[in-house]
Parts: sequence; structure tokens; C-alpha cells
Amino acid sequence: MHILNDIKELRSTLKELRRQGKTLALVPTMGNLHQGHLRLVEEARRHADLVIASIFVNPLQFGPGEDFDNYPRTLEEDAQKLTLAGCDYLFAPSVGDVYPEGQENQTQVRVPQVSEGLCGQKRPGHFDGVATVVTKLFNFVQPDVACFGQKDYQQLAVIRKLVKDLDFPIRIIGVPTQRDSDGLALSSRNAYLSDEERKKASGLYATLKSTGQKLAAGNHNFHELTHQARARLAELGFYPEYVEIRALDLGPARMDAKEWVLLAAARLGKARLIDNLVVRKGE
Repeated sequence: MHILNDIKELRSTLKELRRQGKTLALVPTMGNLHQGHLRLVEEARRHADLVIASIFVNPLQFGPGEDFDNYPRTLEEDAQKLTLAGCDYLFAPSVGDVYPEGQENQTQVRVPQVSEGLCGQKRPGHFDGVATVVTKLFNFVQPDVACFGQKDYQQLAVIRKLVKDLDFPIRIIGVPTQRDSDGLALSSRNAYLSDEERKKASGLYATLKSTGQKLAAGNHNFHELTHQARARLAELGFYPEYVEIRALDLGPARMDAKEWVLLAAARLGKARLIDNLVVRKGE
């Protein structure tokens, strides 16, 4: 695997590969890689000749008091994992390379509607930072396809709309959430959980599953379902931020629909956990 840090070198390298007719798949990450990230690389290999992963802890998507300074940075270990997963190139720029004029003077990309509510309400400006850095990565790499995990359901919706509205010629592939044996969605922030908290953490997905079963069976009292789910999470020791039922495009949920998405965010100790579950009527 080739590691590139310089944007000019990246562009020069990829220009030559495109001249050779190679197709490119991008897997953007913030590093501290787990099996969920490596699954993205595996999926990317199915859709392009070459896979390029990026590792960049993006300060623009962290709000005041969030964990930017303490976010795990494990570049050497990540590079080894990517090599074993069959990644062809790793792009790992510095903050100064990505934001040469500083964050305060950086033009930002805002994706309306889907960025609002849910995590967008709890983390103001977060999705502007995501949309901005993804736009820059798309411009740096100019991939044919890009793979993102469905665990960050709202983020995936933001990126899909960004690509559609800004006419990027990039196919966005959503990859199903990778889970531990007890159902907990894999996440870099799971490392913040203590041993005792880790035993409780699977309760988030279990609560979504039990709520989803009621919804699929015909209980369409959305307010009651989400209220019960929040209460259950509190009983389990979580501090729930939200539990919501939405349409698959994150619009308002309709009782006569045949499918919905359940979304939740909750804090457990130092960790902020998110998860989601697509629910289909009668399943």
C-alpha cells in the first residue's frame, strides 16, 4: 500500500491512474480503524479497480467541548490494517494541508433539511464540517465511487444529498452496519466505554429492535413508541438524547408507510453512541 500525505502528490498519482483507465473507490475515515471500516474497504474493492482510504481527524466537525484533542490517532496501526485489507493507497493529510487558510476562513458547505434535527440539533455545525471535508476529499480524489457506513444514517443522507445537489459524478454506496456479537454497532468511540459500560452498551440496539418489532406489528403510535424507548434506555443507564421514527429519507414518518427508520443517540459514560434500524411493515 502506498501512503500519500501531500495533496499535489495525491493528485499527480491519481491523474496517472485515471489516464491508465483505472476506476477509483474512496473510503473516507477518521482513523482508529475497526472491522467496520475494513468492511468498507472490502466493499469498495467490489466496485473499482483501486481503493483509496483517507484518514483525517476533521476539526471542523467537532464542536466546543467535544473530543477532538482526545480522539484516538493510530496511524501506524491503521496503515497495517488497511494493507491487510487490500487497500491500495492511504491519503493522510495534515490539518494545515486541508485548511491552509485556517478553519475560520474556510468556505463551508451546508446541506439543508437532512442536516437538521437528530444529531444536527444536538451537534450544531457538525454536518457542515462533514459536508465541507467530504467535498474537499471528493475534489482531491475525484473517485468513481465512495463507501460510507449506514451506522451514521444521517451522515449518509447528508452525503447523498450533497452529491445530488452539487452534481458530483460519484456513486455513493451505503454499507450495512457492522456489529459485535451482542449487537453493539462497531464504533471508534466504543473505546471510551468502561468494562461495565460495555456490558450495558448492547442495550441500545436491543431497545431499537424491540421498538421496531412493535412498529412492524402495527403499533403506529410514534410518540408512545419513542417515549417508551427513551424510558427503557434510561432504565438501562443511558442518557438518551433522542429516539425518533422517520421516513427513510429522514422526512416525517407516515403511519400508512410500509417502512421506516428508527434512529437513536444516547450517552453512556464518556461515550456518545448512535444507532439506527430500518423497519418494514409485517417483518
